[in-house]
Amino acid sequence: MGYFLFSLITFFLYIYLKSSKALHSLQQNWYNDGNRYIKWINNNKEKVFLNFDMLFLIVIIIGFFGDTEIQIVSWATFYLICLFILNRKKEQVKIPLKYTSRVKRLLFTITLIYLIPVVIMCFNYFDYSLNIYYIILGVLAYFNYYIVYLANIINKPAEKCVYYYYKNKASKKLKSMNNMNVIGITGSYGKTSSKNILSDILNVRYNALPTPKNFNTTYGIMRTINEYLDKFTDTFIVEMGAFRMGEIKILCDFVKPKYGIITTIGTAHLETFGSRENICKGKFELIESLPSDGIGILNGDDEYQLNYKIKNDCKILMIGINNKKVDLYADNIKLSSSGMSFDAHFKGDKKAYKFETKLLGQANIYNILAAVLLGKNLGITIDELIRAVKMVKAVEHRLELKKMGNINIIDDAYNSNPVGSKMALEVLDLMKGKKIIVTPGMIELGEEQYNINKQFGENISEVCDEVILIGEEQTKPIYDGLIEKKYDKKHIHILNDVKKAFPLMQQLSGKETYVLLENDLPDIFNEKE
Repeated sequence: MGYFLFSLITFFLYIYLKSSKALHSLQQNWYNDGNRYIKWINNNKEKVFLNFDMLFLIVIIIGFFGDTEIQIVSWATFYLICLFILNRKKEQVKIPLKYTSRVKRLLFTITLIYLIPVVIMCFNYFDYSLNIYYIILGVLAYFNYYIVYLANIINKPAEKCVYYYYKNKASKKLKSMNNMNVIGITGSYGKTSSKNILSDILNVRYNALPTPKNFNTTYGIMRTINEYLDKFTDTFIVEMGAFRMGEIKILCDFVKPKYGIITTIGTAHLETFGSRENICKGKFELIESLPSDGIGILNGDDEYQLNYKIKNDCKILMIGINNKKVDLYADNIKLSSSGMSFDAHFKGDKKAYKFETKLLGQANIYNILAAVLLGKNLGITIDELIRAVKMVKAVEHRLELKKMGNINIIDDAYNSNPVGSKMALEVLDLMKGKKIIVTPGMIELGEEQYNINKQFGENISEVCDEVILIGEEQTKPIYDGLIEKKYDKKHIHILNDVKKAFPLMQQLSGKETYVLLENDLPDIFNEKE
């Protein structure tokens, strides 16, 4: 039995490495929230099932023809080779597995699941049963992605206890700060940009704290409250994300916002919401959760917001560019490679106020208008607002202008969407020089995904001199759109590894070149490991 246990060393090392990779997928799929992890497995059968570790059957066959020692050595050698291959396998990992407390708890449960049959085998060990032992362990290794799923289910009661502990802690902290203004921001697109812009503007007078990065779930908001909120914070800006109806309402019941901003309503997460109508209702859960003395700020150019019948008596203000019958609109918009300027018109004020910003894109004008209008209602003067807008920092990966040698990068890599991608192309079109786009396309658009990406390809054909597509299968609709517009195939470059795009950009660049990086899919959408 001692040799049997020794043979399991390489097996358990391999299990640890494979489990880490499965946990990476589970983590990026929100720990199977909305069955995302299971859907990912179903969409990646080749990666999950057509794996080299299924060859453990060879060891079993050897066991029928060789003696015990040969079988044990074969087993240990096989998983040593598996370990080496898996460790050497190249992956396009942009966000590695984060070894959070939750992941560590899952690793503990996974280890127990694998140890239980080993313990049973040890107490009932017979040399002639070695093949059966190895078949059981080999099958468990092969179905590791489902073992990780099982561990996630087993840990749910413990995770609920952890969740309620930190939620209660955050709730108590919020109640002790009842004089603090809470502002909620939601929408299909532009939430993070709007949040950061609002924070920069309000901080000219207030001590505003926005939820960091993309902390827009209950867990992220709880963590922000427990770790970042302090007694000096007088304004808390909460980005609110959702995949389904009711999720925004849960967040509002938790943080109780007095003010709310809806950016735009589109097709993001159409697959999980089910319909545009549900998306609209889901986003308006923020406005309908505001108190009667609260303020909701809507986009008057968005027909979904304009036509929605709000079930709340709070004050509603609107911003716009095309719609002039709003509380604040912008016109005389001028865009250059260094930023934008526009005139702002407040309802009831005949004077036009000129604003300047380093930011790019019409979407950011809407974000600035919403922040300015709320800031004005919170007592900030127009002169302070003009000064604040001028100082607003570019938001990382959202139409962020960078320099790389002779190439000007327009980094719009974070979470692209139909509206944002069109605006990004408009920004690129205004630049003087050679124009290149690098994109993997857009995802989570349900049944409309093919048509939206195909239209994206058609839009690209009118702007770009060179097109670099990341992922042959994922970008097929974009390719179809380009070909339909008779775009020259010589200028379409298809890669499976985004890292190869950067040397290709250098190779394709001219004297003055602008490269639009449009979207950066999570690692779970990689077509090549």
